[in-house]
Amino acid sequence: MKLAPAQIPAFLRDPGHTRVVLLFGEDIGMIRERAEALVKAVAGSLDDPFLVAELARDQLRDLPNEAASLPLMGGRRVVRVREATDAATDAVRTVLKGAAPALVVLEGATLPTRSKLRTLLEADPDGAALGCYPEEGRALETTIRGTLQAVNVGIDPDALSWLSGQLGADRASTRAELEKLALFVGPGNRVDIDAAQTCVGDLAGLSLDDALFAATAGDVGTADRALELALAEGAHAVQVLRTAIGHLQRLHRARLAMEQSNLSAAEAAKTLRPPVFYQRVGAFNRALNLWSAAALQGALTAMAEAERGCKRTGWPDRTLCRNAIMTIARRSAALNRR
Repeated sequence: MKLAPAQIPAFLRDPGHTRVVLLFGEDIGMIRERAEALVKAVAGSLDDPFLVAELARDQLRDLPNEAASLPLMGGRRVVRVREATDAATDAVRTVLKGAAPALVVLEGATLPTRSKLRTLLEADPDGAALGCYPEEGRALETTIRGTLQAVNVGIDPDALSWLSGQLGADRASTRAELEKLALFVGPGNRVDIDAAQTCVGDLAGLSLDDALFAATAGDVGTADRALELALAEGAHAVQVLRTAIGHLQRLHRARLAMEQSNLSAAEAAKTLRPPVFYQRVGAFNRALNLWSAAALQGALTAMAEAERGCKRTGWPDRTLCRNAIMTIARRSAALNRR
């Protein structure tokens, strides 16, 4: 089933008899936050060994059995799968056809619009698919105001307006900045424009997408800062590299359209589905004009090799991840200088 945005807060507090929930979209921080809310709502905590189980991608064959297992001490179990892809579709279908009592929570940040897994859960009454996208406008203002009110901190209208322009790219980053701001002004006080501008740093609002779009457009500084923030906020190296692969694949498809159909960068970008987020069109088109299809294919090969390296025991996954992304950024910058 699909949920309207207004239904999501209540659903996160009580998913009812829903048995499989998919969280997908561009906001990785929101995906993680909503997954944790669902786990806590059903199991009471994130790390109860009797009620919470986590499966890796290569353990999907165990998903039906894990979902059907009964807890020793009563209650309802939660099975959490990070980095879910369409490879989980068959296992999830098996869960839905049975009577497994557990709640399965899938985190699938990089799923395509026509994802088989997403389609399955949107159509099944026992499943749910929740889109997690960067907030803006009134929704972002509500999040800012609500987060501060929860710790007894008010905010002036001009400060709220300014913060809405700085935050929102990633929910985890937004909440971290607001928590820092609340500590800065103290409970019972208000955030004014001076406090907001003093406390919220240059990294506020940067996300993994910022790192990737900046890297392929040749903005080395922004790519470096945004990648550092994404890793500090809990993004896993393999997750970063898979998201980068998805970004490069979209660039590759658009660049092929340019070369095969004689389209401009702007025209080629418009052929993509889902469309490029409007705030990122400029960076995407700059990257299309820098990279050839052959060069993008080479970058994809290098990124896949870095992902394989991250899975080898003892290899420094964060170092491999950072080197792969920053190599792209430096190459883009060199292409810019030609």
